[in-house]
Amino acid sequence: MAPLDTYPTTMGSGASASGTARLGASLHVKGEITGNEDLHIDGSVEGLVQLEERKLTVGASAKLTADVIAREVVVYGNVKGNLRARDRIEIKKDGSVVGDLTTARIMIEDGAYFKGSIEIDKAGESDDDKSFSSRSRVTASAD
Repeated sequence: MAPLDTYPTTMGSGASASGTARLGASLHVKGEITGNEDLHIDGSVEGLVQLEERKLTVGASAKLTADVIAREVVVYGNVKGNLRARDRIEIKKDGSVVGDLTTARIMIEDGAYFKGSIEIDKAGESDDDKSFSSRSRVTASAD
């Protein structure tokens, strides 16, 4: 199997209709990654990852020194850089993020490492209650 593949929808219930591209553990990318499909990174990336309407998964062996813009970001590995997700950001128990987060929803599991600020931006969600500010800012460091 080549390190960069698009997996068919028969891979299981987790695959989307257009598949998920994969950047293998032995690959190192410097520069900009843009696209219109979900991406799973196991290698290392330096620069910018921009998947406006898609999901980025940072695998357990991945090392990103990059800013990320996506619909959804799930971190199992290490990220140094700012994350911006229109829908949600998840940092799993062995994940590590050093940088600022901007998203509508956030989940940081017990055991995850996070250092930076969090901006909750609900502008993308429905405005049910206009009496509250649509943005909240929190600065945190968790081990």
